[in-house]
Amino acid sequence: MSLTVAQYDALERAIVDRARVTFFRRGTEYLVIPERIISVQGAEALVARHPTTGASLTVRLDETSGMSAVR
Repeated sequence: MSLTVAQYDALERAIVDRARVTFFRRGTEYLVIPERIISVQGAEALVARHPTTGASLTVRLDETSGMSAVR
């Protein structure tokens, strides 16, 4: 999936504000706190943390099928 300009803006704002975002990957919904966007093997990836456990998660943005900021 390719993110829209509005989705990139919302993701970048969530990183700055340490706000939660949700995304879908392989039919599963994830709720995370994004930390940064990096490049992994030439593709953009989101580095995030689980809000309860603090476990780290890195997911390629092209593997997601939807993303939105939680307000």
